[in-house]
Amino acid sequence: MAPQHGDLAAAVAAAITDAVAASGLFLEDVTIVGPATRSVVRVTVDLREDEVGSLPLERVAEVSRVVSDALDASDVLPHAYQLEVSSPGATRTLTEARHFRRARTRLVRVETRDGAEVTGRLVEVEDDVLVLDDEAGTSTRLPLADVRRGRVELEMRRIDEVDLGDDDVED
Repeated sequence: MAPQHGDLAAAVAAAITDAVAASGLFLEDVTIVGPATRSVVRVTVDLREDEVGSLPLERVAEVSRVVSDALDASDVLPHAYQLEVSSPGATRTLTEARHFRRARTRLVRVETRDGAEVTGRLVEVEDDVLVLDDEAGTSTRLPLADVRRGRVELEMRRIDEVDLGDDDVED
């Protein structure tokens, strides 16, 4: 009997976790879809939770090669497969403490278990409590146990408001 996709995903995760960690990244998720003879293996990686910022595409490409090598070295996928490696993206739903830690410094909208919404800049996650500052500088502390989910609010700035540093020269 062939293993179910869930069992196979767990086996793939076990085969690649060390390789992903050695690349300085965190293995967020593994999913497998499609028929066993030509599966699509989707691997989601992210920066470690103590890092702030986005995962550069170059690092995704590097870890993709590392994951491919680790899978080739294992016997967990005996049939042909297509490998897709990606990051969770800026708009993923935040549900775990590590998701919120990764979103530090970002503007987030949080839905609490009682249905309230709180929006603010995520300053810190300390002892499973979110600390958010609103535009007026008022801090709100939300225990993670009271949070249903959160989402990063994408902030768009006009190009004339962006500081490009010392190389910013007027024409």
